[in-house]
Amino acid sequence: MSRLPFYLLVSLLMLVGIGLSLHRHLQFDVPWFPGEQRQVWEIEAQINLTARGEPVIVDMALPDHQQGYRLLTEHTASSGYGLAFREENGGRRAQWTIREASGPQQLYYTVQMLTAPDARGPLQEPPALPRQILWERPFDTAARQVIERAWARSASPHTFARELIRDMSGERQGENARLLLTQFERAPLLVRLLNEAGIAAREVSGLYLEDGRRRQNLSSWIQVFDGDDWALFQPETGEQGRPDDLLLWETAGQAVLEVQGGSNSRVSFSMLTHNQPAASAVRSQLADDTLLNFSIHSLPLEEQALFQTILLIPIGALVVVLLRILVGIKTSGTFMPVLIALAFIQTSLLTGLIGFLLVVAVGLVIRSYLSHLNLLLVARVSAVIITVIAIISIFSVLSYRFGLNAGLTITFFPMIILAWTIERMSILWEEEGPKEVLIQGGGSLLTAVLAYLAMNNPWIRHVTFNFLGLQLVLMSLILLAGNYTGYRLLELRRFKPAAED
Repeated sequence: MSRLPFYLLVSLLMLVGIGLSLHRHLQFDVPWFPGEQRQVWEIEAQINLTARGEPVIVDMALPDHQQGYRLLTEHTASSGYGLAFREENGGRRAQWTIREASGPQQLYYTVQMLTAPDARGPLQEPPALPRQILWERPFDTAARQVIERAWARSASPHTFARELIRDMSGERQGENARLLLTQFERAPLLVRLLNEAGIAAREVSGLYLEDGRRRQNLSSWIQVFDGDDWALFQPETGEQGRPDDLLLWETAGQAVLEVQGGSNSRVSFSMLTHNQPAASAVRSQLADDTLLNFSIHSLPLEEQALFQTILLIPIGALVVVLLRILVGIKTSGTFMPVLIALAFIQTSLLTGLIGFLLVVAVGLVIRSYLSHLNLLLVARVSAVIITVIAIISIFSVLSYRFGLNAGLTITFFPMIILAWTIERMSILWEEEGPKEVLIQGGGSLLTAVLAYLAMNNPWIRHVTFNFLGLQLVLMSLILLAGNYTGYRLLELRRFKPAAED
């Protein structure tokens, strides 16, 4: 039969697994290695206002995912106020409401933003151009001449915006520009002139991030669109581009803060930065499962801890497959070493080895006595299970009495598997002799130790827990190994005499 469908299946599993893992790393910044640190900015917005003893509505713009930054968590402190988060004109806003309030009021909003160079914000639609812009005399003539002058020295919407801003400031500021600035504020005026020239633009607000700063204010920027592409301009200097330490707080071209039922309203910002493990920094994003972001982070922590161990089993299975198929090591039971390796993870390697050898040795002695009773298989195995439980209980009590608390972890061994291992080794001893018992027992322990070393590796524990797509990669590797029909490494020693000749 053609092996093409088999290799297509293996390739599909490999590509899908790698693709899902790359998607989680690139889209959600899940780190490849444990212990990686990420910079997180914690920003607090404090709103102050004076209520007039009537219903109060406070509406404030909120930041969102954007280039270089990803929103992690947010919370508010507003005693007695109702709160709602809503989307409006492509921007996020928070609205606080109260039926009656009087005197000074303080509202707080805190957000954590993760510094993520690969982060991207939602696609922003260009604002609609106003149908008609009305200017009073003599400002209409001045606006027209300023636009014509900048238009002649530009070649695109972005270059026009740069030349227009330079004409409005510095040494190039002419009489027309000075006349307009006496009537209009700079940022709204620039937006109005750009719209007059048929260029989509709006005023946005940004916050410079500096560790330990308090009572900071937002700065105005001009966002200019050229089709779907946009660029930021500093309205004072005409400098194009977004600084790395600038967080865009309001991007919909609306007021940052609107208050009804109060006066003297203002908002100020304080900020701190700290580093924290990358895995915990992005955990809040991973809690929302989607088809491409399928993970177990949405489960309760108890179940997550359980799955963290379960997801290691395919690693142990891969080790067993490679050692049995490619190397040729014999084991007592196919996947018994994987379960023993899981017990080693709970007990530590040295304690687990000593406990395993003691239980199996004592169990073999008792099993040799049971063989003289000529019991049926089910009864004999049941008696071995009870014996294993008794042995583990006795060793645990004795170790505790002697102050060896590590001996208590022997209870993590799978008792059914130990009973079957003792049964199989006892039968093997009777049929093949002690040499074969040592070969298979030693192979089982060697395989269990190697599986333990692989499964207990911090990097492997990290990637198997955070990248579920790797389970498909492991499946494809196991299928490829299962297709191997050549010589095992330990079988090559049969050709040693031929090599010597």
